[in-house]
Amino acid sequence: MSIPRKNRTEAGQGDEPTPLIAIASVIASMALIAVGNGLMFAYIPVRLGAEGFDPTWAGLIITGLSAGGLAGCILTGPLVRRVGHARAFMVLSALIALANAAVGAGPHPLLWIAARALYGFAICGLFIVAQSWLNDAVANAIRGRVMAFFYVAYVAGLGVGYATLALVDIRTADAPLIGIVFTALSILPVGLTRLAQPPPPQAASVALGRAWRISPVGVAGMLAVGGLSMSIAGFAPIHATAKGYSQADVALLLSAMPVGTLILQIPLGWISDRTDRRYVLIAAAALAAAAGMFALGFDGGALAALVVIYIVWDGASESIYSLASAHAADRAGKDDMVALSSSLLFAWSLSGFIVPGIVTALSAVFGTQAFIYVAIVIACAFCLFVLLRVVTTQAVPAAETGSFAPMTAQAPLPVELAFAPDEQARHRSN
Repeated sequence: MSIPRKNRTEAGQGDEPTPLIAIASVIASMALIAVGNGLMFAYIPVRLGAEGFDPTWAGLIITGLSAGGLAGCILTGPLVRRVGHARAFMVLSALIALANAAVGAGPHPLLWIAARALYGFAICGLFIVAQSWLNDAVANAIRGRVMAFFYVAYVAGLGVGYATLALVDIRTADAPLIGIVFTALSILPVGLTRLAQPPPPQAASVALGRAWRISPVGVAGMLAVGGLSMSIAGFAPIHATAKGYSQADVALLLSAMPVGTLILQIPLGWISDRTDRRYVLIAAAALAAAAGMFALGFDGGALAALVVIYIVWDGASESIYSLASAHAADRAGKDDMVALSSSLLFAWSLSGFIVPGIVTALSAVFGTQAFIYVAIVIACAFCLFVLLRVVTTQAVPAAETGSFAPMTAQAPLPVELAFAPDEQARHRSN
């Protein structure tokens, strides 16, 4: 079975079909990586708590991870231009395995900060490589469906990884070893794929000022969700461990959170395709703020109540990511898309680096629940900003908007790496 793909042959020669299994190989590789990644996200704060380390160390590790992710957003393009998509994927996967091996050496916080920074660099790069590869391989008519399946597969893999924490001995290196195994397995589908590699990309410039002029709400949404995502997903296991919840409780809480991403994005996206997306962004931000307040009210209480609250909280926050991306794309012309996507990715990464540092500093003074207050402030500020934009600017006509595609803030935006000029001309001729 095959699906349409972008034509890179001379004009008039027709489309080259891409085997479905070739597309599935990239998606399967990222899903396998997600299992190991989810397990490591849950394992590190729980292991540090079990060893008696101050929760500030876990916060510093999150900040280190975010710093690595910011570097990955900047340096992945040059790496892909040098070695191509397939080799870059394998190199980055190897770096994740090395990072997990360093964590497996034992609870040495300084070493773990460096290891998770290396992981942040590699996972950000992997997403850029995988998404740009898929974007090049499939036709516009089915790209949304392929990317939606890509995100769902990754989120499901994260959930499996989170749940796996309940099955491992936290005081051993079992979790890092399992992470290494799944990372190694992820290399096999890409190593055996028949999916053709895209041409070497050119550098995609970051122009935040230009992106702001195109879509202030889009840029603000990326700044908001970068902080929201890293605060909720990164600090929830740290706080739960500090509150005394068991290893199994933390695993259940984390594995339930991706469910919110899967059940809230589709209806919110469907509504946003039929009205001004900013109204839906306001609703998602308000829901995230309300869920944060409930998280404060039930903090340290019954696990069942917290699971429901965090499902809604995580799902509403994640929805801001995909809705803001779709809104920005609605307001951009075709010539703006590469610079816009790169700028939005940079804004998301910058916020994802700065906010965890702020939360870590506040946690040292006010306790690990500081992340909840920070998340509430971010959601309220973004909600008010979008309300102001609704009052002062007109909506994009419904006929001119694109279609919504589900995404997760646990993964970088799909960056459309710029092809070389001759390849761009060839694409246009087709």
